[in-house]
Amino acid sequence: MRGRHVDAYSAYKRVTSRDAEAYDREEDSAEQLLSGKDLGNPSWRRSFPHMLVAALSSFLFGYHLGVVNETLDSISLDLGFSGNPFAKGLVVSTCLGAAFVGSLFSGWILDGVGHRRAFQLCALPMIIGASMSATTHSLWGMILGRIFVGTGMGIGPPVAALYVSEISPAFVRGTFGSVTQIATCLGLMGALFIGLPSKDIVGWWRVCFWVSTVPAAVLAICMEFCAESPHWLFKRGRGTEAEAEFEKLLGGAHVKFAMAELSKSERGDELETVKFSELLYGRHFKMVFIGSTIFALQQLSGINAVFYFSSTVFKSFGVPSDIANVCVGVANLSGSIVAMILMDKLGRRVLLLGSFTGMAVSMSLQVSGASSYTSGSGALSLSVGGMLLFVLMFSLGAGPVPSLLLSEILPSRIRAKAMAVCMAVHWVVNFFVGLFFLPLLEKIGPQLLYTIFGIFCVLAVIFVKRNVVETKGKSLQEIEIALIPPQ
Repeated sequence: MRGRHVDAYSAYKRVTSRDAEAYDREEDSAEQLLSGKDLGNPSWRRSFPHMLVAALSSFLFGYHLGVVNETLDSISLDLGFSGNPFAKGLVVSTCLGAAFVGSLFSGWILDGVGHRRAFQLCALPMIIGASMSATTHSLWGMILGRIFVGTGMGIGPPVAALYVSEISPAFVRGTFGSVTQIATCLGLMGALFIGLPSKDIVGWWRVCFWVSTVPAAVLAICMEFCAESPHWLFKRGRGTEAEAEFEKLLGGAHVKFAMAELSKSERGDELETVKFSELLYGRHFKMVFIGSTIFALQQLSGINAVFYFSSTVFKSFGVPSDIANVCVGVANLSGSIVAMILMDKLGRRVLLLGSFTGMAVSMSLQVSGASSYTSGSGALSLSVGGMLLFVLMFSLGAGPVPSLLLSEILPSRIRAKAMAVCMAVHWVVNFFVGLFFLPLLEKIGPQLLYTIFGIFCVLAVIFVKRNVVETKGKSLQEIEIALIPPQ
């Protein structure tokens, strides 16, 4: 009898031990699911079409930046202001001024209506403005159209940067972020090639503006079918919808892990308004300062002065402006493609350091080319070669990295508004560099001016080395937890 009790007890022990082992296995698999172990990386193909649609806003940004380069003379002749340099300046500068306003309000628009509607609000003024510019018969009609277009241009870049970073899997976020820079290059080059017949065909500049309404309309329509950012939905307390969007973007197997990651740094009820003062001091100030400074140094490196006035340098050596623009465009596009390939391999910080260092070296070549000790073919090689190398080095890091890096390091709660402030700093510095470049060039000469640009490139290297951390391969939540001190 006692032997039976012993056997029963032994059997009970074996059963309970098997149950405990099974429970432990289930618990381990649940932990692995939430930690993302054994899941591997989600397929990039799911989020790829959503990213491509968002990149249309960057294409439009580049197109409208370049559309008046080849057509401005034809426009001024048709609208009767060909002998008025101030009027020509207005056609260009009003667009930049409106872009500043659009970028400043982009964060509040994004937080209020979400990414998809923000993209549509970016496309709408571009369609209206381009249509007005294409049909106008007066200078003021052209200026009003450019104001509408500029507003859309200001909204687009920060919204695109944030959207792409929030829908992309961490292992390809840098690559996807670089596509927006490539789209901008393609927009610039597209505007250049479409504008070439404007010198020979009367009224062709109107076609150039009409063409831009097509990608803008495609952007507005396709955004109806794209995923909303799960981060924005979760922040608004719409967790179920966030899960559905994660399933669209990453696949069902990765939804629980993605939601668990999201819960680490965000509450699902963060509807309180972010005050402007929160961006200027306190625990978030450092991130906003880093972002604004990188954008300021990007512009103070002289890149837009090179873009705007490269044809003047080429002309001084007898090179036609259309060939100059093609050379600059090819250098920009080539560097952007290489940056896309390297972004998730070498990382953002390495590309930024290498880019600004290369830009400083390129500026030193241009300083040598402008020297009185250099003449003839030597001056041509140094000036033109230095300029093309400068554009190439810029597109390898200083061009694509800042907006991507900011979308990664800014905490979710203030991300949209802080990005808007940093982009506004970019537009202000851009405006003043463009405003003072020619007067300074005449007053102090190219040698000293290019030396100043080179010094800013060196300062950028020092700043990046001291303040920028690597973010490749990390989720947005991991970056936020690592960078932001607890309250």
